Amino acid sequence: MIANSIIPVLINGTPEDRVSSLDRGLMYGDGLFETLAVMDGEPVFWSRHMTRLQAGCERLGIPSVDADRLADEARGLLQDTDRCVLKIIVTRGTGGRGYRTPPNPQPTRIIQRHPWPDYPACYDEQGVNVRLCEQRLGFNPLLAGIKHLNRLEQVLARQEWTDPDIMEGLMADSKGNLIEGTMSNLFVVQDQVLTTPDLGRCGVTGVIRAVVMELAGELALQVAVRDLGMTALLEADEVFLTNSVIGIWPVVRLGEHTWQKGGTTQQLQQRLVDLHQEGKRRQQR
Repeated sequence: MIANSIIPVLINGTPEDRVSSLDRGLMYGDGLFETLAVMDGEPVFWSRHMTRLQAGCERLGIPSVDADRLADEARGLLQDTDRCVLKIIVTRGTGGRGYRTPPNPQPTRIIQRHPWPDYPACYDEQGVNVRLCEQRLGFNPLLAGIKHLNRLEQVLARQEWTDPDIMEGLMADSKGNLIEGTMSNLFVVQDQVLTTPDLGRCGVTGVIRAVVMELAGELALQVAVRDLGMTALLEADEVFLTNSVIGIWPVVRLGEHTWQKGGTTQQLQQRLVDLHQEGKRRQQR
């Protein structure tokens, strides 16, 4: 039990719930994070998350984190835990006032264990309603793809609605191309082609997004990565969302427009479940 904390937290390997007020993650959003599903006590797709985290550190010029040390710390935090959400945050560490980065940064590692969200099972089975957000995503190719700590666009977008029947908001870029959800990646299926937006200018390249694209290849589906407008969305046969916690959610309504949960979405959902089971069996050997 960690004192003075509502959730179990490790900061640089120590049970703690505070960082320095001079930490650059707090002052400037100078850092990255990963959110992992934990099932049967094990973080799902750990190596993929570590690969993305390391790539983000390289892009920002933050010293690489020791994945083995993170794994040991996460393992300690997950003792006697079956299912939860693990969040890993890496900042550049403390550095005083000013944007100039310190010459020898000492990164801060934060690992948090959160309860598993109580999403109803019907979201997987029957799908979810979404809306189109007014908040747009700005172009920034240097930051596109990585999961950096600057998430004010998503915060402002999520403030746009309080309707509990709407589970996600779709976000477009400044030219009106659909990019992603506030917390998810977007896919559409049309004529047996699986399309997901190009994230070369903005957006987050999700771990489950990559997994789904690989699974689509195994199922002999053509995969396209390209700009996606509203017309293509509305004309799609199937629409679904992905992230590491929700897995795959079919989208069934946007305003007055509706879709059915289709066969491609069902196949990919089942294949994702199979992957989790295969991983569990390997761990038990």
